[in-house]
Amino acid sequence: MKVPFTIEQFLQVIKDYNLSVWPMQYIFYFLGILAMYFSFRKSTYSDKLINISLALLWLWTGIVYHLGFFTTINKAAYAFGILTIIQGIIFLYSCMFKTKLSYKFQPDVYGWVGATLILYSLVIYPLIGHYSSHSYPYAPTFGLPCPTTIFTLGMILLIDKRVSLWILAIPLLWSIIGTSAALNFGIREDAGLLISGVTALVLIVYRNRKLNPLSISK
Repeated sequence: MKVPFTIEQFLQVIKDYNLSVWPMQYIFYFLGILAMYFSFRKSTYSDKLINISLALLWLWTGIVYHLGFFTTINKAAYAFGILTIIQGIIFLYSCMFKTKLSYKFQPDVYGWVGATLILYSLVIYPLIGHYSSHSYPYAPTFGLPCPTTIFTLGMILLIDKRVSLWILAIPLLWSIIGTSAALNFGIREDAGLLISGVTALVLIVYRNRKLNPLSISK
């Protein structure tokens, strides 16, 4: 898919974003680690804290990055911003009204693949960027769409009940859209996007079919 901007324009937007919002990147890493921790250490409020963390990441991505920065080089970012804001609202709704999304690491294929995607987004993704030709401040940091999408897909795999596909729809869509950066601009770390999306979709559909319909959370 041909993109309506150059690699130089794209990396300049990333640089402008990173320098403008610093040190928010550290806060987002804290939110990611917090969410991961509470998926291993269940408590009364763990699901709410995880959903709040995911909501903040997606709302920030939509409002600040897409609408505040990415629209300067790509008008489609207005649509991207709306979609990511909707995803943030989905997590926020689950937290504020009724905790429908419950996260718990299980030592099975879903848990290990989910943990791998989380590790990729938090550790491997920035390392690949660091050793590529677009190290910080030109690197997409955690809290931006692509690493946030991979992280979210990993967290969704840790949900311990049947997962409605509408929760997965927007992250899956972005895993397809964001792959264009890897193909067109050589953003090597984004190569994990489509793999993450396809893997999460296959595993979640398979698990949903295995679950007893009586255990489905409405």
